[in-house]
Amino acid sequence: MELPSGALLWKLLLLESFAVLLSSGPSGSPTAGSSVVSESAVSWAAGTQAVLRCQSPRMVWTQDRLHDRQRVVHWDLSGGPGGPARRLVDMYSAGEQRVYEPRDRGRLLLSPSAFHDGNFSLLIRAVEEGDEGLYTCNLHHHYCHLYESLAVRLEVTDDPQAARAFWDGEKEVLAAVRGAPALLTCVNRAHVWTDRHLEEAQQVAHWDRQPPGVPHDRADRLLDLYASGERRAYGPPFLRDRVAVGADAFARGDFSLSIDPLEPADEGTYSCHLHHHYCGLHERRVFHLRVTEPAAGPPPRASPGNGSGHGSVPGPDPTLARGRSVINVIVPEGRAHFFQQLGYVLATLLLFILLLITVVLATRQRRRGGYEYSDKKSAKAPGKDVNLAEFAAAKEDQAPYRSDDIQLDYKNNILKERAELAHSPLPAKSIDLDKEFRKEYCK
Repeated sequence: MELPSGALLWKLLLLESFAVLLSSGPSGSPTAGSSVVSESAVSWAAGTQAVLRCQSPRMVWTQDRLHDRQRVVHWDLSGGPGGPARRLVDMYSAGEQRVYEPRDRGRLLLSPSAFHDGNFSLLIRAVEEGDEGLYTCNLHHHYCHLYESLAVRLEVTDDPQAARAFWDGEKEVLAAVRGAPALLTCVNRAHVWTDRHLEEAQQVAHWDRQPPGVPHDRADRLLDLYASGERRAYGPPFLRDRVAVGADAFARGDFSLSIDPLEPADEGTYSCHLHHHYCGLHERRVFHLRVTEPAAGPPPRASPGNGSGHGSVPGPDPTLARGRSVINVIVPEGRAHFFQQLGYVLATLLLFILLLITVVLATRQRRRGGYEYSDKKSAKAPGKDVNLAEFAAAKEDQAPYRSDDIQLDYKNNILKERAELAHSPLPAKSIDLDKEFRKEYCK
């Protein structure tokens, strides 16, 4: 009977393996939370250079030059517990598959798309008696320094009814019929095994600082470092210009922080965070920094003489020397502080709006009053023509001016005549001077 082709066997046995596949060992992705790798207390003298060591070979991104040979899977077989294991088959992420024993060529198969779909199962086309033993599926990622292993126990039987797969508490056990195909399952779909990313965009390192008495979740960010070369500096101004990390940090995997010069106010807890999202690396190293007083230099020696001391320079008065004292006051800012500032801003804005509304209403009221006054004046005689007869009648109602009604007392007739002439000049009289002269002469 002719055996089916390898591609058809893969499709048939893969469906069967998923029906009997049970949960296996460490095949999940690492936790996303940051884990504390080390925690130490360091002490440095004020004025010196402090170096907080933070190194990791897993963060050296420049070594990942062969993307197609960084991931590899290989299957090993050991005859019994403690016995030597021999390599059966291995394959790189480029798709290169290699079978070590000549008798196994064409009999042991790995899926060509293993590094795309995460299925690294081993197919044995026809099980033999010598195939019994403990098989291990080993996954290596040279760039990420990852190693994962999965064990499967294979038993060969002549009874078709005994063919089954079960979990013995530690590993999967597969009982296969002699001469029949067997599929040893090894599935790991973590993105580190199935995907290829640009490591420069996946790596970041940052330093945090906690002043004394401040919890970890309220720490201040000092530096952000990216594998692409981008850097960002934060933190208080008095510390920002004195901290530094090497420019080739990602090339050497050395992210040590140097503080130069060190001051007493720099005391606190410093933490180095390393994140490699592609490799699933999230590490944190904690340093408790304590600053001591600088060591006092040796006292100046007196010049040789007769002991009078006149030729020596007097030293500083020890009673005036005082130690440096630094007091760190931590004022926590809660959510109430934010809402208080927001209330001030809203109250100021409301007062401004009320003032603006008042000015607008007053302006409109004043304009409306001016319009009503002009309307009343024009409403008395809207479109009325002027009647000259009314003015004439009004003139007739007035009493005419009569000069005779004015009774004035004058001293002589000359003044009286002058007044009369001034008020109502009389028509000129013809006077006969000869007649008047005769009258005067006769008298």
